[in-house]
Amino acid sequence: MMKPYATFIIPVLGLLISGCSAPEAAAVEQPENGDGLTPEDVIEIKSVGSTAMSPDGERVAYTLTAPRSEDDDIGPAYSELHIYDAGSEESIAVIETPQSAASPVWINDGENLAFSAVLPEHDDNQQVYAVDRDAENLEQLTEGQYGVGNFTFTSDYSYIAYLGEQPLPDEVKDRIDRGYDMEATGENEQFDQVFVEETGGSEPREITPDDKQAWDLAWSPDGDRLVVRLSESDGPDQEMMFSKFYTVNADGSDLEELSETEGRLADVEWSPNGDYIAFLGAKMYSDPLPQRIYVVDADGGDAKDITPDDYEGTPEWLSWHGSETLHFVSVEKQHTALNQINRDGENFEHLVGGDYEIFRAVSFNEDRSAFSAAVNTQSHPGELYTATVDGDFERHTHHNTWLDDVALGEQKVVSWKGADDVGMEGVLTLPVGYEEGERYPLAVLPHGGPEGISIDGWNTRPLYPAQVLANEGYVVFKPNYRGSGGRGTWFATANHRDLGGKEFIDVIKGIDYLDEEGKIDPDRVGMSGTSYGGYFSAWAGTRYSDRFAATITFAGLSNWVSFTGTTDIPFEMSDVHWDQHFFDNPGQYEDRSPVYWLKESDTPILVATGLADTRVHPEQSLQLYTLLDMLGKETQLVEYPRQPHGLNERAHQHDFMERVIDWFGTHME
Repeated sequence: MMKPYATFIIPVLGLLISGCSAPEAAAVEQPENGDGLTPEDVIEIKSVGSTAMSPDGERVAYTLTAPRSEDDDIGPAYSELHIYDAGSEESIAVIETPQSAASPVWINDGENLAFSAVLPEHDDNQQVYAVDRDAENLEQLTEGQYGVGNFTFTSDYSYIAYLGEQPLPDEVKDRIDRGYDMEATGENEQFDQVFVEETGGSEPREITPDDKQAWDLAWSPDGDRLVVRLSESDGPDQEMMFSKFYTVNADGSDLEELSETEGRLADVEWSPNGDYIAFLGAKMYSDPLPQRIYVVDADGGDAKDITPDDYEGTPEWLSWHGSETLHFVSVEKQHTALNQINRDGENFEHLVGGDYEIFRAVSFNEDRSAFSAAVNTQSHPGELYTATVDGDFERHTHHNTWLDDVALGEQKVVSWKGADDVGMEGVLTLPVGYEEGERYPLAVLPHGGPEGISIDGWNTRPLYPAQVLANEGYVVFKPNYRGSGGRGTWFATANHRDLGGKEFIDVIKGIDYLDEEGKIDPDRVGMSGTSYGGYFSAWAGTRYSDRFAATITFAGLSNWVSFTGTTDIPFEMSDVHWDQHFFDNPGQYEDRSPVYWLKESDTPILVATGLADTRVHPEQSLQLYTLLDMLGKETQLVEYPRQPHGLNERAHQHDFMERVIDWFGTHME
């Protein structure tokens, strides 16, 4: 996540937030005598993901995350695909459990819906398929030998380009079959390349070099060229820190770098007239997010950052509106909004959002007067909504009607002064049945990243069970400490070279604020977080043990030195957030590592990890637990087989939430 942009001096940070206002807490209608949310409820939740509005606006395709049942085989949730018909106000199933689909997009002027899926009756690999508007007449559109990743069509839908893995030579496959399956760096590397084929079937042709890894792609309007994002190798570090945009002819000739860029890159799109390319990128190499909007001539050259200098938000999605204007969706502090800006950076305009509808991307109709989005709010997970660019949101699906009978804790945005009197904000959830004047135990749930963002929408998931804890009688606090996204580069970089320093004091001062408000019992404060939030929890239970009665760390960093040597993002974490390498300042890496503060710890620490985690290797959890145990500290280690950097299996999700309840309940009475 970073590089030398050394000491980030912010003398005016407090001014930028003082006097700011957030929407008043939404009035969530509570059921009479309703029970609160439980772990059993959370693992049953369905949620709308991506959406695609047809050009005429009469159909909206959407994906739906559907949990597995106890009787299903072990595995992650399914991703169903449905088409909502505005005329009948009903949804038509395209792909249902036990199969999954992704990336819906309307083609042939809205007559067909394309999507990617693994449909064993047609192909054992993921391919692109299409159905008509009524979800009938399934047709396979690609023949990728090793499957299809991201894909995009030419404007006339005659060709499709997609990411696919290059095949291994036959002699290498033969050796692997005979047991010579060792993995050595630099040997037998398989990179994703960009393939092009005629829609409906033809021999795929590779158009990017076989010694580069492809990540993103977009067609030019005339279908003659593509813009692609490539790196010299694969892996998260390469994708985050070292990728570049190139243009290439559709036959694979004339590969040229588009523009000199540094650091993270994201969404890329060609203007309708073919003259410009817009993309999201980092402000500088050490920017932890691709949160600036750039425009460059399609023939290449210097890209212009058109994001307003004083814009306090993080753009996450963009799209051209004609060839002179861009639409983009941003996180703005704890909320989201759709905005527009001219290609030259002039005439920034807020269109829709900023309230309680939380959305991270939109899909427009043909004249861009209306759009669809997956929207969550304080009272429900993602559902299908539509809206006009100058009007209100309208909800169309209700996939968790049982939530209407569940009592939820009141949720609101709070603000306080952090370290150096810098203005901070976060999301607070009060206990179900909260009574003014009573002091409650506090559960702090810090987000990961550290460039993550706690948003004022649906804030409960298995690793962050906010409303479950509110039902157990806790005040739940999700602080957006310095280093978080949602407020621009100045805030996201304000913790550089100081991890575990002032960013953590921001949280401590937030706890003090809640104490001063009379809402919490300062002797019953716990913390539970994942990844960088897990680092915060380990740090809370060691360096700041006197402030915390119990902590829980999932996939958390415990030793910055060994983490750097075992993670799949050593450059991202060092160059961005530390702004230096371990070799340059080993003392600070040790000083900010929880394992070096274990003797001072009296806090019971529950340590949990997924055994298939390559981001924060399980050794980080094993190391923390083992050293705590050697010192006779109260601790427990929980290891979840098959789980990556998170929990995606139903039983594991349920188990973890129950352990959170039990650990806090035991140690925060």
